[in-house]
Amino acid sequence: MTVPWLTVIGIGDGGLDTLTPEQARALDMAETVFGGTRHLSMLEPSRQELVPWRSPFEEAMVDLLARRGQRVVVLATGDPMWFGVGGTLSRHVDPGEMRVLPGVAAFSLAASRLGWPLEDCVAVSVHGRPVARMDPHVLPGARLLLYSSDSTTPREIARRLTMRGYGPSRLVVLEHLGGPGERVRETTASGFELGGVADLNTVAVECVAGRGAIPRAPVPGLPDDAFIHDGKMTKRVTRALAIASLEPMPGELLWDIGSGSGSIAVEWSRVSPVMRAIAVEPRAERREMIRQNAEALGAPGIEIVAGTAPDALEGLEPPDAIFIGGGLSDGVLEPAFAALREGGRLVAHAVTLESERIILDAHARLGGDLMRLSVEVAEPVGPFHGWRPSMPVLHWHLTKGAKR
Repeated sequence: MTVPWLTVIGIGDGGLDTLTPEQARALDMAETVFGGTRHLSMLEPSRQELVPWRSPFEEAMVDLLARRGQRVVVLATGDPMWFGVGGTLSRHVDPGEMRVLPGVAAFSLAASRLGWPLEDCVAVSVHGRPVARMDPHVLPGARLLLYSSDSTTPREIARRLTMRGYGPSRLVVLEHLGGPGERVRETTASGFELGGVADLNTVAVECVAGRGAIPRAPVPGLPDDAFIHDGKMTKRVTRALAIASLEPMPGELLWDIGSGSGSIAVEWSRVSPVMRAIAVEPRAERREMIRQNAEALGAPGIEIVAGTAPDALEGLEPPDAIFIGGGLSDGVLEPAFAALREGGRLVAHAVTLESERIILDAHARLGGDLMRLSVEVAEPVGPFHGWRPSMPVLHWHLTKGAKR
């Protein structure tokens, strides 16, 4: 049985006085203590080696792993496994080598101060991340708990809510939770005028839609006018079908080849905060559309790659799913499919006879499911209305390695 050499201790804002007896013993027995400047400053000079985190964090991990076998403690804030350093450490250290002694998370403290059942809240970290990460969760009646980066974050949150039409939303800034300097102040997003906000703060939002709000449901199939585009995009009905066929699972990576406006990559990324997407697009003006759509619709983590497939695919991380729409041309499908992980899903759409031929040939070799969609939309015809058909779309999807 592996004996843990690394202990991660969550400290409350009250400092060392908040430690449990078990946490205090582990800290006292440590030979080396890692942590941020604020945490290390709490310790008295002693025989222990105190090591502040280096930047970038990869270098700090080298320092930490070089002490494997010693008694090492990492000091963290609150619950280290909830948007904390514990998650990062777990990707480098075997669980059997590490024990975690959590404190009370800021989210738990915030919910208790507000009287909000924690299971009814959406917890999001914008610490070192774009505030836009909250966007998919900004819906009428939603309650959000947000980890802040610093004193400027609450104002950024208020500004973004107001910009999206949620100015009437209740906004509560909770500073130094659990410590002697705890302070809780309430305002609205549009009326935010709080000054002197502490760097250590958590923000709670009760979302209220104003007259200018346009709620965006979290399910696939956003309206076409939600996107900036030049007309060349996967439309709403076929986009919803594509996302359903791609079967997004938490943490998976999508290649959106010939991304255009980025509508598929955006919809994929909105499924969960841990989704990842690479949008491959040769045209600069469309790459800018992808960037703007990702920012506006709460998918800021999309990686945008300039270039034309298949050359632009070289060196990219192998995907769990692939969508090929506008990028479907000779020579693209084979290398893309080869890069797809076993069990991964591929969806391709065709509207031209030439791209249909590519799909039909591939279907004959690889199998999968074919579907032809023809959508008609009611539009004015003089004083009346009539059906206007759009171009039919050939939809093909398959799972790599599945029986034909």
